[in-house]
Amino acid sequence: MLHFNYSTLINAPVEVVWQFHDRSDILEKLTPPWQPVTIVSKQGGLAVGATIEFRIQLGLIPVRWVAKHVESEKPYLFTDVQLVGPLVSWRHEHQFTNIEGKTCLTDSINYELPGGSLAEFCLGWWVNSRLAEMFKYRHQVTKEDCESNLSPRGDLHRAAWKDNSPPN
Repeated sequence: MLHFNYSTLINAPVEVVWQFHDRSDILEKLTPPWQPVTIVSKQGGLAVGATIEFRIQLGLIPVRWVAKHVESEKPYLFTDVQLVGPLVSWRHEHQFTNIEGKTCLTDSINYELPGGSLAEFCLGWWVNSRLAEMFKYRHQVTKEDCESNLSPRGDLHRAAWKDNSPPN
């Protein structure tokens, strides 16, 4: 089994970072441009039992992936597992830790490649390097979005007007 971890400190409360992850378009928003994804179906948000089916491209090959949320402790943690996909197993824990009003976002993944120990020995470093690129992108998008939606006091801005100008 292989392991991957990526953490970022975000200058926003855990509730804000959780709300960001609970968006209906979150997978599309967090998918890097070099890794296209097509959502087939989804239901349940971040709740236990929620599922999402999507297709990703691995080279020229479209791959079906179905994930299910198996753990959710709002606003601190949710975990998804691969039910159908390219890996033998995949468990992805999303953790939101409060550090003096800020959030340490940590993605921890345990996974197994097809081909057993030999494949993991030969390819594990490469898969982890691809995950590092992807999660660097995801965390940057999360950080920018969550921090830009806060006032200097740390309150969430609420855009009340469609064009950001108040009504007459």
